[in-house]
Amino acid sequence: MMNPFSASVPPNSPRDANAPALATAGTEYQPRLLLVDDEPRLLSSLYELLQGRGFQLTTASTGNEAIAHLSRLQFDLVLLDLRLPDIGGHEIMDFINERGVGADVIVMSGEVGIDAAIGALKRGAYDYLRKPYSREELLKTVANALKQRRLQEANTRIANQLENSEKMYRYLVDSSPDIIYTLNHEGKFTFINDRAYQLLGYKRDELIGQHYSILVHDEDLERARYVFNERRVDERASRNVELRLKCHAGSSQERTFNNTLMTISLNAIGMHVPDHEVKKLEFFGTYGVARDITDRKRAEEVISYQAYHDILTDLPNRILFKDRLGLAVIQAKRKQTELAVMFIDLDRFKLVNDTLGHVKGDELLQQVAARLKECLRKGDTLARQGGDEFTIVLPELRDRDDARAVADKFLECLHLPFDLDGHEVHISASIGIAIYPSHGESIDELLRHADIAMYQVKGQGKNGHAFYDPSMQEVSHQKIALEQSLRRALENGELEMYYQPQIDAIGGRIVGAEALMRWNHPTRGVVSPGEFLPFAEENGLMIPISDWMIGALCRDMLQWQGIGGGGVRLSLNLSPQYLDRGDFFEKMRGALVRHGIAPSQIEVEITENICIRNPQHAIEQLNKLGQLGVSVAIDDFGTGYSSLAYLHRFPVHTVKIDQSFVKEIHDEHGHYPVILAIISIARGLGLGLIAEGVETEAQARYLRANGCLTMQGYLYHRPMPLGRFVDVLREQGAKTGAALAYHA
Repeated sequence: MMNPFSASVPPNSPRDANAPALATAGTEYQPRLLLVDDEPRLLSSLYELLQGRGFQLTTASTGNEAIAHLSRLQFDLVLLDLRLPDIGGHEIMDFINERGVGADVIVMSGEVGIDAAIGALKRGAYDYLRKPYSREELLKTVANALKQRRLQEANTRIANQLENSEKMYRYLVDSSPDIIYTLNHEGKFTFINDRAYQLLGYKRDELIGQHYSILVHDEDLERARYVFNERRVDERASRNVELRLKCHAGSSQERTFNNTLMTISLNAIGMHVPDHEVKKLEFFGTYGVARDITDRKRAEEVISYQAYHDILTDLPNRILFKDRLGLAVIQAKRKQTELAVMFIDLDRFKLVNDTLGHVKGDELLQQVAARLKECLRKGDTLARQGGDEFTIVLPELRDRDDARAVADKFLECLHLPFDLDGHEVHISASIGIAIYPSHGESIDELLRHADIAMYQVKGQGKNGHAFYDPSMQEVSHQKIALEQSLRRALENGELEMYYQPQIDAIGGRIVGAEALMRWNHPTRGVVSPGEFLPFAEENGLMIPISDWMIGALCRDMLQWQGIGGGGVRLSLNLSPQYLDRGDFFEKMRGALVRHGIAPSQIEVEITENICIRNPQHAIEQLNKLGQLGVSVAIDDFGTGYSSLAYLHRFPVHTVKIDQSFVKEIHDEHGHYPVILAIISIARGLGLGLIAEGVETEAQARYLRANGCLTMQGYLYHRPMPLGRFVDVLREQGAKTGAALAYHA
């Protein structure tokens, strides 16, 4: 859970601050606050924020504990989290209302739904703060609530003195934050306080003698007729009726009010006089209070809007999209027309997000949303599903060519580069299209089939669009089956580590090996990591797979150390997800200690996306590895613009020349400036250097001639299972022994 505000949190926050009473004789009254939250860290942080500000503080971490405090003590203010382990916040508010507990409530919640907020406000919450909130917002809200409470208490005290003091009554009424008024039996104002001028711009003299309808919005006149002519004085009297009142002529503003007719049970002035002839009370007018709730109404509108819109792009969210799609389907069914549903997934967005950061990623999404909107007709709906996924409904299609034309227009508009504060970014999109009714008649069917079509485009190279076809279901089912099989592969021991030797180009000896994972699928045979690791990344399997890999590598190293391969260094690739885990370093160190592996024999390879979520965290983890003795290599060096920056930010020991550069070497006497530049950088910084993908003698000779002396590739060895790798090491050891014996 997120910290709602940045504040230092004491490690052991007290559970109850009542023992040493904070208020002492002769000091000002200190309001008593009850803090309720089930998260200890947040509760402690909230306590520390409010401590020392003149409050008596009590804390509770469960609903039952909160109710026990409310039953025992009197509180001025309750700061309440809605989500508690036993009794919800709404039930606690019901308890407060039912028992007449005289405490105001400020709700602090991480709930994103509109129902939680509306439920709290309906139960009389003073305010609703959505987590995370700022310190200043909380302190201001608490101060305002207590200030409001003091005003209300002042009103109550002065109201009790009205019988003896007209002057005190005038002061109370005119200093009230609410409009207080009286009407005669004809509905004309006989009294109104100064608050009417402050809020509506009407002076008292302009309203006295005027009918109440002069203030009421035309559309609310019918409801106002019952409220302003209220004759009841008991619990049946109108309460909290919302009306819009007009401001003074010349102002376009309108304000929304809670118009509560005060009754005797609330210490209101009775507006009846006894008629002794008929022995009953005669009605002669009403007494009412109108509270300005314009700001609250605006807040409710904002909450309602945010419940159905994506905050980042201001597009409809998936809830509103489904609603509009449902209406479009009903209309299409009635008119017997077609409609299209599109599912758009941005290609290469993850790379942009990982390399430039989430802030730039968000800016890119906003620019994409703006471009897509420009391609739509008036009746079309564009929504953001989440992440980099968008959905579109195109109602009333003439034919499928309309949908194809819109998809082409989307791809064309996304083809133009995006400018992110000087960074020119290129992306594309994969678009799946489903047509009603031929591809489905329900909302879920259309969305699912558009999604399947989109994945078909992804699998065929991205940057395009495709209409759904039933044959795509089989491909989708195969992917699901692959995911399920991968989960079983861990349990059944189907994963295996292969090793590709790294060769010293001068002596021809194996000096290292890169660890590569293979999946021995029961029906498909050996599956390469490029086919199954993306599924593992998407479905949360990279953590257990990486855990297995660390253990497997250590066990395999013990075998080749036993035949004299102790000097062979092992290189392993780390998943960014695995590095992001806080316990990665401890797992690595524990495995090395447990198997007796020297850290100097291990080299961790990182790529540009290694610091996806938290670059500083990645740097800290790799620095720890460096201090332990594990070296770090940059894999695929030179393929992205961040590589040079990595040499400064990360504790790098080795640079690996990407095979895409090595493949360009066709002539050992040619000139390949990128290769030469990488070699020069490594030499200048004193870094190790390894060339990947060496397949020809010409490539090897060129690299060797220019100073790259460690290589791996098919020219020397293909990746091989442990048994074969051990045999190769044994053969190398035998040759070395024979050579030594010969020279001796």
